[in-house]
Amino acid sequence: MAAPRLIPRSIRRSNNFYLKSRHVLSIVSQARQVTKPAYEGHIPLNWAENAFMAVGSAVMSLLDPRRGDMIAALGETTAGNSLYHLREQMLESPEGRKILRERPRVNTDTVDMEKLSALPEGTFGRAYTNWLERCGVTPDTREPVHYIDDPELAYVIQRYRECHDFYHALCNLPVNVESELALKWFEFVHFGLPMAGLGAVFGPLRLNAEKRERLFREYIPWALRCGSTAKPLITVYWEERWEQNIVDMKQELGIWDPPPAVWSKALKESQKAKEKRQARMPDSASIKS
Repeated sequence: MAAPRLIPRSIRRSNNFYLKSRHVLSIVSQARQVTKPAYEGHIPLNWAENAFMAVGSAVMSLLDPRRGDMIAALGETTAGNSLYHLREQMLESPEGRKILRERPRVNTDTVDMEKLSALPEGTFGRAYTNWLERCGVTPDTREPVHYIDDPELAYVIQRYRECHDFYHALCNLPVNVESELALKWFEFVHFGLPMAGLGAVFGPLRLNAEKRERLFREYIPWALRCGSTAKPLITVYWEERWEQNIVDMKQELGIWDPPPAVWSKALKESQKAKEKRQARMPDSASIKS
């Protein structure tokens, strides 16, 4: 069918017009009420339910920032058009298209942590496992996606969520309030996700005056500059770059270190996750019997 004559031929032929048209059609499709789950774990919401969940998860996240399920729900219900933009970035990159095609996941079942720990110092994989061990965290605690209707967009936000620790390791930022806020400012500027912006704005209320002053004086200027100029990180196939030198990687991606952070006592997240995995394993004695 011929294109409408109201649209100039030069615009019809432009790739930019094609991308914008595809973007609009995706939004219209997403806006239709979905009543049946589109993937495992999907919970369809209408606009009123989505709004209620967004407000409720925002309140719960502020009251208890340790509620990872509420933070995840807030990210999904407020994502809006930002996920379409991230997907377009991935589609414009050969590396990003490969990620969308293969849909890798990041957890201890899919990533050989022992192999990464044996890599030479200075490689990205070794830096990542060193960071996990130093902070006492594990990639197995990331919440699955529930409230995004489009399966591909659901994977995009899952990918963002599971790669969060890579940004910590790359920027040498520990797991504490001020470092998380520095990274939230970076992510808001870089990815444009509203949830990151909400955390960046309201999170400083949890800091004392001294830490809040340092956040605004040192970390936020770094986040604004670095986040706005770095290569789109959603397009990076991290699992194929384990052996890359981390200094070379930072130069390639346009990332530089933030001001030195204060490293606190390691969390017990990884130990708790290990105990849960062992509890789920069948008892060897009962198997033999």
